[in-house]
Parts: sequence; structure tokens; C-alpha cells
Amino acid sequence: MTIAEPLLAPTPILNFDHPSIARLVKARAWNTLSTHDRIGAVYDFVRNEIAFGYNRSDDISATDVLADGFGQCNTKGTLLMALLRAVGVRCRLHGFTIHKALQRGVVPELVYPLAPEEIIHSWVEVETETGWVNLEGFILDAAFLSSIQSTFSGTPSLCGYGAGTDSLQAPPVEWTGGDTYIQETGIVQDFGTFNAPDDFYVNHRQSFSLVKDLLYRHIIRHWMNARVRRIRSGSVPQIPGLALPNHKHEESRHAS
Repeated sequence: MTIAEPLLAPTPILNFDHPSIARLVKARAWNTLSTHDRIGAVYDFVRNEIAFGYNRSDDISATDVLADGFGQCNTKGTLLMALLRAVGVRCRLHGFTIHKALQRGVVPELVYPLAPEEIIHSWVEVETETGWVNLEGFILDAAFLSSIQSTFSGTPSLCGYGAGTDSLQAPPVEWTGGDTYIQETGIVQDFGTFNAPDDFYVNHRQSFSLVKDLLYRHIIRHWMNARVRRIRSGSVPQIPGLALPNHKHEESRHAS
């Protein structure tokens, strides 16, 4: 019996053996590319063709993320890993928590105090032709990031609106063969590496009560996604205590 290479194997969450992912890989002809370009093409697809947004939970499958057409750090990471393995590129997950302040501006102010102080976070480590690199810069799609950059054009560091970076105007988010980041300055705890998201979520899940979980799934995340769409269109809500230097923000009645 042949034992599958663990960093190339499908799992219930990394279900790249599903027909929808097989069709996507074939249609994009990713397998015809070099390893470097294969990684880059998959990375760019997840970064920009899967919009930044909030799914119903972190541990949904890659095909669910693909069907949703949007995701955040953990869910977009799941799809990225599945697609990388589908084209024969070894990858693993690195788990963390980030401080909730990084999500301020996306999380409505009315419910922000209810959010956990630390939020489950992850990035993808991928094996390139020259070694392992960290991929985190795929979280925010280019249109969303551009709106934040335009609003805070004179601000080098930002922790909020889904970004945690000290180089807001030129963050390392493009695939060039090296590490990419967009939330690294918000990291609190480091849980190490895992072969797959399935292994990570066995012991590390977001701590919500049943009531908060139901509120998040059915109300709050939709509210957050509406705010994400407004930010992407250039209407950035103000965070208390943080001035919007270019005044491209929502009217105060929308700030909560």
C-alpha cells in the first residue's frame, strides 16, 4: 500500500479531489507552468478572484470557499493550500492568533466589544524551488487594499480594516518568489506548523459561545461583509481614535 505524501494529500477540508477544483485547474492550465509560475498563478487567483470577506466558519472545505467566492485569512488559506496541492506543490499551515484590533473597522463598533481579544489566524507555507516561504499577502484583494491605501496615503503603519502592516503603501503582497504578508504585525500567539487545516482545528478553534456563534453566522458576518463591500468601493468607516486623513469615510450614521 502506498502512503500519500502528507504535504500533498487531500483531506476533508483540503478536498482538491473534488470535480469543481479539478475543472478549475484544468481550465487555467496551471499544471503546464513552471513551479514558480504555478505558485504565482494560484496565489494571484486566491488573492484577487476570491474576494476578502467572511464565511460561516473557519473550517469549511476548499470547495465551499470556492463556491462562496470570498474568504478571510483561514478560509482563503484553505483554498490556496488545496489548489497548490492540486498542482503538485507541497504546502503546510502555520497557525497563530492575531489581536482583534486588526479587524476593527470591519467589525461593526456595536459588536466590537463582544469579539474575542485574540482571533484565530493562519498563513500558508509553500515549498518553492529554493526553499520554504510564507504566504499571507493573499488575504486582502487588490481593490480592497487599494481603498485602504488611498484613505491612509500618508500612513506607513496600520492595524485595522483587516491589515496589520508597517509598510501600508508598499506591503509585500505580490508573488515574487519570497514571503508575502499583510497581517503580520497583529500576531499574538504562534502555534507552529500543521500538515493541514484539519489538524490545526482539532485543538485550535475560535472560542465563541453558542449564542455568539449563531449571531456571527447569521447576522454579524453579513454585516461585516457589507462593510467590506463599502470599503472596497471607497467608503471607509472611521475607527474611534483613528483619524481618516483623506476624509474618505462613511457618514457618522454608518460608523457603528
